[in-house]
Amino acid sequence: MSAASRRAKATLAAAIGLSALTIWAVHFQQEQQHETMYQGVLRDDERRREKREKREEELRESQRKREIYEKVQRVESDNQKG
Repeated sequence: MSAASRRAKATLAAAIGLSALTIWAVHFQQEQQHETMYQGVLRDDERRREKREKREEELRESQRKREIYEKVQRVESDNQKG
């Protein structure tokens, strides 16, 4: 085997190795981006759940206060007036 043939085979092997490494790196980067986006979705879902629970708690508190006020004072609705 000649030196030129060995160099050509080495160049081919290096090119194949570099290509494989590049493909793996791109795939790895895409997986990382996908995981990052997925974690963002989970955080958004958790924030929405917390906001919903807070609104529900505020509604319950408002209803509780209304019940107390209605016991203490007479409440008229708009259609009973006048």
